[in-house]
Amino acid sequence: MSRNPSEPTLEEACVQRGMRMTDQRRVIARVIEDSSDHPDVEELYRRASSIDARISLSTVYRTVNLFEEAGLITKHDFKDGRARFELIPDEHHDHLIDIRTGKVIEFRNEEIEAIQELIAKRLGYRLIDHRLELYAVPLNEPSSPKAD
Repeated sequence: MSRNPSEPTLEEACVQRGMRMTDQRRVIARVIEDSSDHPDVEELYRRASSIDARISLSTVYRTVNLFEEAGLITKHDFKDGRARFELIPDEHHDHLIDIRTGKVIEFRNEEIEAIQELIAKRLGYRLIDHRLELYAVPLNEPSSPKAD
């Protein structure tokens, strides 16, 4: 999901929160913001170090942790053994993960949203947040016998 142009960039949001923005943090912030996928730290490192060779893997780890603690990015565990990151979305969305390729598809479905609200209400709760992750294989592939 794309960033709302009226919202501050990740770099601007960091500055607004009083973070010291080194050149390396600026590069990492831009790489995260320019990502249309959900990269892990190693992929963020590859992208950032291709822009600035002085950026180390540990700098990327520290920076994503800083951004996450500040509530500027969110971490996902899509059951592939690696934490993946995206900007905090302007609008709620869910994810469908192709377990063969690791591709992540963002989607929003009003019917699913309404059903989740209804379930919470029937159980005596008011829904304040949720995450929905669907794990799938293409229709033309046989399904895996693995069940969680």
